[in-house]
This record gives sequence, structure tokens and C-alpha cells, in this order.
Amino acid sequence: MSIVENRKAFHDYFVEERYEAGIVLEGWEVKAIRAGRAQIGEAYVMIRDSALWLIGAHISPLSTASTHVNADPVRTRKLLLHAEELRRLIGKVEQRGHTIVPLNLHYSKGRVKVDIALAKGKLKHDKRATEREKEWQREKQRVLRGR
Repeated sequence: MSIVENRKAFHDYFVEERYEAGIVLEGWEVKAIRAGRAQIGEAYVMIRDSALWLIGAHISPLSTASTHVNADPVRTRKLLLHAEELRRLIGKVEQRGHTIVPLNLHYSKGRVKVDIALAKGKLKHDKRATEREKEWQREKQRVLRGR
């Protein structure tokens, strides 16, 4: 079940490989995410000390859940992956000029997970071509429904 999606990622990047990662959260963050107060539109993933970190994800604290904690809505959060997946991702990012972008937050077996993707940036003409293709698909559907 998806909580929040990063639609901008598909517009700005060619998504090549997808991974599901765990995310290290505090208690108030889990409650806020369950209340739907998360945004990952401006978020990105960085590699530091051979670990992945989610930067720029905004989780607004609930006034009732975080009374005794000094909540930082955009703190850096660690992502959890298997060691082999982590090595593969880091190698591809360092060698080929790829980047890692968060795609969505979702629940998996009661836990909050984040889908991340190995992606390559789109140029302006790539974005235009993608938009043109979407328009063509919409127009085809309109014509087929019209009959």
C-alpha cells in the first residue's frame, strides 16, 4: 500500500533498476507517516561512508505525537539494504554516472519501506519525447473509445 509517491522522478529520470529499502525512523515519524504527513518530492539519496542516506524527505510532526521530542522534519535518514545490493548500487553510481532517487514510501508487512531506483537523468529533448508519447497514447485511447 503506497503512502506517498515521487511522480517527479519519472519525469526527470530514466528509471533502470528498482530496490526496496528499509528506512530508519523515530517513533514520531512513523506516526506522522501513518497520518499521511510525508513528502518525498524534493528528496534524494546520497552515499556516505558506504551507506545510503535519504536527504530532503519532509515528515511533518504531529502536535500530539512529538510533545517531548525536538522534531526535525527534514533530518537525514539512513536507508537499509542488503550488503550485496548496497555494493552493486554504489559501484554503478560511481562508475556510470547514475544517481539514486526515491520513488515512493509504502508499507510492507507493517513496516515503512522506501522504493529507490538506479536512474539516469533525462535531457530536455528526452522529456519532450516522453510527453509526446504520453499525448499520443491518450489520443489513441480517445479515438478507440469514440468508436
